[in-house]
Amino acid sequence: MAMELNTLTAISPVDGRYRKQTAVFDAYFSEYALMRYRVLVEIEYFIRLASIPLPGMGGRLNVEIIKNLRAIYQDFSVAGATEIKEIEKTTNHDVKAVEYFIKQKLEKAGLKDLSEFVHFGLTSQDINNTAIPLSVKDAVTGVTVTRIEQIILTLERYANDWKTIPMLARTHGQPASPTRLGKELMVFVERLNVQLGQLRMVPFSAKFGGATGNFNAHHVAYGKIDWRAFADSFLRELGLERSQHTTQVEHYDNLAALCDACRRINVILIDLCRDIWQYISMEYFGQKLKEGEVGSSAMPHKVNPIDFENAEGNLGVANALFDHFSMKLPVSRLQRDLTDSTVLRNIGMPFAHSLIAFNSLLKGLEKLILNESKISADLEDNWAVVAEAIQTILRREGHANPYEALKALTRTNEKITKKHLHDFINTLQVTDVVKDELLAITPHNYTGI
Repeated sequence: MAMELNTLTAISPVDGRYRKQTAVFDAYFSEYALMRYRVLVEIEYFIRLASIPLPGMGGRLNVEIIKNLRAIYQDFSVAGATEIKEIEKTTNHDVKAVEYFIKQKLEKAGLKDLSEFVHFGLTSQDINNTAIPLSVKDAVTGVTVTRIEQIILTLERYANDWKTIPMLARTHGQPASPTRLGKELMVFVERLNVQLGQLRMVPFSAKFGGATGNFNAHHVAYGKIDWRAFADSFLRELGLERSQHTTQVEHYDNLAALCDACRRINVILIDLCRDIWQYISMEYFGQKLKEGEVGSSAMPHKVNPIDFENAEGNLGVANALFDHFSMKLPVSRLQRDLTDSTVLRNIGMPFAHSLIAFNSLLKGLEKLILNESKISADLEDNWAVVAEAIQTILRREGHANPYEALKALTRTNEKITKKHLHDFINTLQVTDVVKDELLAITPHNYTGI
């Protein structure tokens, strides 16, 4: 027996557990939103036909009528969406139901004689493949990009605050030449900025050309009109680029590119989550406590890095979907099959899971507390990492076999300390100036540029 739908009975956590975080996407990816964007496209197309002017429509739409027509989608409500669903019970066709909905509005406005110019010459995919990229564009630019920018700004702030903090690097999990904490965060800032720039460069493409992309119906009815130029201009005004040669559907190559760009950003953030998680486990960071929160149901002492784990998990789910979309959507049998339709109805899911991850990541970052003493202690405990510096200066001075000498010194089972290295330096046949230079090197100051 079906239960009433709410956040507790929703099958997907996107509409259940995480509803408060993902509700912002209602306006772009819900069934209601799809109807609204379809109505928008149909209304704007109708207005544009009248502006040609198309014979039979010329001079009929004055400023006030156009304002009232646009109000149909500007003031579109759940009640309007419900009305369309009622019509769909008869049509058994969602886009046709939108067409009839608008025709009813025209009849009420005294424009019944123009109603056959609604959806004139179009197929459903002209509407869907314009409405959906338009909604994705609005969601990406209005929500997704904004949240990624917040992550970048947060990382930049930490990078600046911690730019002078020396830190032991680890390559292959082993102690390596020291670095600075701020610089390591700037690695992620740079990566994210580059990929965000590439994301912004992906065009939002739409298909608009009739049943099989050739403007067959348009051309046979009004052969003297340049319908390609008309469609190019129409979509450009909506902020979209028209794919010139299509089948019944958009080929989705640019939507696939968008998914790939989002996936690459998410991969970088997974990398970040795992690094911060590791630094927390190494006690380089503590975490701010929140009154009442429980880290473990069994171990009272624990404060788990759950925000970074939650982010990593949701980024993984998002990327699985992004990968499927980018691989599946560009493939359609001959002039079109229907597999893209059901897949596109899920287009909001990877963006929703990404948003959940972004929020978790930002929450986790804001809870970080720098443990400078632990970072410093790790450096002090790993004097062997300055061996690279010593052997490089000895190379500069023409000393015989410096790499081999330092290798023999440091590759032992005995812990290499400051004393071991200084004793070694004092045995070297070099000038006192060079010897002082070598003795001044520590794990804390050997951090490069």
